[in-house]
Amino acid sequence: MADTVREIERKYDIDDDAQLPDLAGIDRVATVVEAGVEDLDALYYDTTGHRLAADGITLRRRTGGRDAGWHLKLPVAPGVRDEVRAPLSDTPPPELTALVRSRVLDEEPAPVVRLRTTRTVRVLKDAAGVPLAEVAVDAVHAQRAGEPASKVELPAGPVEARWREIEVELTGGGDTALLDEVGRALVAAGARPSSAQSKLARALVETGQERDRPAPGGAGPGERRAKGSGKRGGKGKSAAKKKGCTAGDVVLRYVREQVRVIIELDPAVRRDLPDSVHRMRVATRRLRSAFRSYTKVLDRAATQPIGLELKWLAAELGVDRDREVLTARLRKALADVPRTLLLGPVDARLRIWSERRRAGSRKEVLAVLDGPRYLSLLKTLHALLEEPPLRPAAGRPAPQVVSQAVLKDYRRLARRVEAALAAPAGRERDEALHGARKAAKRTRYAAEASRPALGRPAKKFARRIKRVQQLLGDHQDSVVARDALRELATQAHRAGEGGFTFGLLYGREEALAADRERELPGRWEKASRRKHRAAFRR
Repeated sequence: MADTVREIERKYDIDDDAQLPDLAGIDRVATVVEAGVEDLDALYYDTTGHRLAADGITLRRRTGGRDAGWHLKLPVAPGVRDEVRAPLSDTPPPELTALVRSRVLDEEPAPVVRLRTTRTVRVLKDAAGVPLAEVAVDAVHAQRAGEPASKVELPAGPVEARWREIEVELTGGGDTALLDEVGRALVAAGARPSSAQSKLARALVETGQERDRPAPGGAGPGERRAKGSGKRGGKGKSAAKKKGCTAGDVVLRYVREQVRVIIELDPAVRRDLPDSVHRMRVATRRLRSAFRSYTKVLDRAATQPIGLELKWLAAELGVDRDREVLTARLRKALADVPRTLLLGPVDARLRIWSERRRAGSRKEVLAVLDGPRYLSLLKTLHALLEEPPLRPAAGRPAPQVVSQAVLKDYRRLARRVEAALAAPAGRERDEALHGARKAAKRTRYAAEASRPALGRPAKKFARRIKRVQQLLGDHQDSVVARDALRELATQAHRAGEGGFTFGLLYGREEALAADRERELPGRWEKASRRKHRAAFRR
């Protein structure tokens, strides 16, 4: 069974003859305790193209020291990583390889570097003897490990390297202010902030295995990156516009970002981290929306099949996310009911109903992420970015092309809002409002994607459309909640519990939905004013 440890550390390069300065007296440090010397032997695994290292991820099998076993380190923020651990075994544990599947696809990670480290550890403690941080002075010996799986000839150069470095890692009692103070003391003594984000990254360079590739989050094939795009420009003009950014630049940048989010959130969803399913689902929707909005930039014949697969993935992820949102809404509604009106075991009934749905949905989500259809989708997304299906309009100046796409989506939204307002009350209007909500999302996403070309006006327009979307979303959530309350009341009735409280909540949801319907004309009028669309009329 794997467990996870949050690692917050700083790394420093030092010369062979460097000595650790006296750290007692820094911040809250009262004593520096010698914790001995450890001999560590680690074998690092990656793909032939070092896909894990490219994203700042390390997978290793390490013996020696206090935490021998398999370690998978996933970046959280600069200097912060989650280390997922599993017991020693001969091959990478499935619970860890599953967490990197979105990066390695169907390639089996193989040994790339062996690191043997002699580590001298000192513990920084406060006056009460509480450990604040550990300072490790590492003498590292790196070697190439084995042959690449693809038999690609490695560049000529050294097959091994040696260096010394210092790692300062927080323990339970320390904080980042302590890291800052220790860092200043180390730099004053001649240490240098590490030029590599990990031992593996440095080892790949110094053993001649590093290959040319775009940096994580950087521009990729088919995308010419415009520095400063998306930032505020003078007199409302974006930096992208000033630099002659093309429509292909803008759209591919947005597409690339959504693909990156899907890939990076895959392990978070598998680990059941908060909000991960929702964020991954939003990324799939944004990507699909971009395909549908920017058909003059990306060939629809190529993107439409991908869009259908993204729709499938969003629906599968929605099983868990929708349950989570719905349960939270119903629990909040119950909390607002006076105790005298809580008749029967309503809390227990809701808990049982929610847990049954969660157990099944969680299992289904993991099955989807482990399945061949999802893997095929990831491969297709990688291929799309390698060779984007650009149309002639992709080479035109971005402002004109993207503004036309946003206006097209806006007009579609306007038609749906008008149809919803004219629809008779009841199920027909509910469905029409739900359709308008989806159109509002698409318009908002298209406007957000256009920001590098159109600047602040696009941002403001997207924000106003988002307000319309949120109102329509609250209405749709009420529709779904009423269906759930009807189901809960039926279950309660069959169990002889009575359904009064669930009926009360149903009535409140009906009233809320009616309020949102009355608010819609005014909110739409504010969002759809001609002056708000001025930036898109070219």
